[in-house]
Amino acid sequence: MKDTFRVLIADDHPLFREGMRGRLDRVGDIAVVGEAASGQEAVELARKLEPHVVLMDIKMPGLNGIEATREILRANPRVGVLMLTMFEDDDSVFAAMRAGAKGYLLKDSGGEGVVYAIRAVTSGEAVFGPGVAERIIGFFSVPRSAAPQRAFPELTEREEEILSLVAQGKSNQEIARQLFVSLKTVRNHVSNILVKLQVADRAQAVIRARDAGIGQDRI
Repeated sequence: MKDTFRVLIADDHPLFREGMRGRLDRVGDIAVVGEAASGQEAVELARKLEPHVVLMDIKMPGLNGIEATREILRANPRVGVLMLTMFEDDDSVFAAMRAGAKGYLLKDSGGEGVVYAIRAVTSGEAVFGPGVAERIIGFFSVPRSAAPQRAFPELTEREEEILSLVAQGKSNQEIARQLFVSLKTVRNHVSNILVKLQVADRAQAVIRARDAGIGQDRI
């Protein structure tokens, strides 16, 4: 008896979930074991149902798909998360990759493309739609100059990224939306930045960042 790939569909649109389930139910070696209407529900069902693959939308109420992907893979790194979304901008694509997604397809990829991706991701392959693959290839094909010396080596790369956004005048909410992380995560990073830079508040952190040339390009 051939293996059956267990799939969890995570999307906040009932009609999309229904249509995707209808497509996958016609495929002999794929079994849809559950549906989630939010990121938090996806995390809970992934833990309970132990799917091989999660079809994950990015924009969902509460916990978004990027954060949900991190939570799912933190609990079980063997799960293959396949982003299935309408967003193909660089921020979304690379945020998904950093979160650990094994594939990234647009919702107009068609049933056959999704079925192929499910099987490939389960086999350990990475799968990207044509437009997404072009973005990735373009990003890595651009010659990179040597990395400049970091202004604040005591900060992690993520903390330095958030410091730059803070120096650009962005609020915690705006940073959370841009980086596809929770507001709590941003607050924790900002607190760590203040401690590491030995400053009393956000305003002083901005002054130090701008003195070091960080965050001034978009002011």
